[in-house]
Amino acid sequence: MKAIFMTDKGKVRQHNEDNGGVFLNLAHQRIAIVADGMGGHRAGDVASHLTIQKLKEKWEETERIKTAEEAENWFQEQIKLVNLTVYQHAQNNQECEGMGTTIVAGIITESFSTIAHIGDSRCYIFNESGFSQITEDHSLVNELVKTGQISKEDAEHHPRKNVLTRALGTEVVVDYDIKTIVFEENDILFLCSDGLSNKVNEEEMARTLKSEKSIEEKASTLIDLANEYGGEDNITLIIVEFNRDDTNGDEQ
Repeated sequence: MKAIFMTDKGKVRQHNEDNGGVFLNLAHQRIAIVADGMGGHRAGDVASHLTIQKLKEKWEETERIKTAEEAENWFQEQIKLVNLTVYQHAQNNQECEGMGTTIVAGIITESFSTIAHIGDSRCYIFNESGFSQITEDHSLVNELVKTGQISKEDAEHHPRKNVLTRALGTEVVVDYDIKTIVFEENDILFLCSDGLSNKVNEEEMARTLKSEKSIEEKASTLIDLANEYGGEDNITLIIVEFNRDDTNGDEQ
């Protein structure tokens, strides 16, 4: 199995409020996390950094995850704790008032992957059935699409596209989505912030991920595309490729 994390502040923003990484637990199992901070100058950085730091610390202390139920329970417990951490930090630091972050994370084993998310950072799977989005955006625009008020095409250019209906750290309690999928040989898991998914369409993502390029080249190509198409936002991604023949560990 190979994994790579890559982030870029884009061509317009002065700071990178995204954060993330691929981390190993005591049994050398991976967790992949992308967080897209919000709340203005510095506060977004704080929210995403706190989230990644806390989840990384907890994951590195975790024993082997054997079942999907264990993975889902881990997310339920840790998301509750990190949400409270971010929320309390915002309450206690005036400059961080109102900050929050999206999060999309995957616990990845050799038989399944459990995905948790809040907000509009996304997770996709590329397998024998093709390329598809696993997560569903917690956004105003997606609610409008679901209720039939606008089309999916309209959503792409909607002026309120960035308005979230859920974010981590903005309330004492947060709702989140968790689902477990089968993760098999030759499958690819792809996580990204909206700085990528708003710019690079699914056809281009799929074409890049299934190319013969190295995992590093795939990641760089996708970042370059998002910048080529404007790069107005920070851009962050993680690619996880499942191939038992790979002797290499994570590419960080």
